[in-house]
Amino acid sequence: MKNKKVGEEEEAEVEEEEYYPMENEMIFYLKEAPEYRISAVAVWGENSRGDIVEEADIYFRHLMTGQRCESVWGCLVGWSEFDEKSTKKWETLCQRIEEHENIEEDVCYEKTVGV
Repeated sequence: MKNKKVGEEEEAEVEEEEYYPMENEMIFYLKEAPEYRISAVAVWGENSRGDIVEEADIYFRHLMTGQRCESVWGCLVGWSEFDEKSTKKWETLCQRIEEHENIEEDVCYEKTVGV
């Protein structure tokens, strides 16, 4: 008979614990120009207590195609504005999203965040 160390039973229980797939899509917008928006999506797993048991996979949606972009800057690929002012606003939005603290928590649980 094999003896288990204290805590091994709890670990085995957690490993076998059922989790629920979760998904949230939210929008980052530029505070000074709310019409500039980028969607972010998080997909993760939670147990029945609401603990995250599967790390969040976060990605962004391309502005025109809606395709998955691993980087917020990927949302601008193939997209062009005809004036420098608009281009600068898109770049400012991407920069602020990239520097945003607690991005994982916000993308998982929020609907909109002004940056």
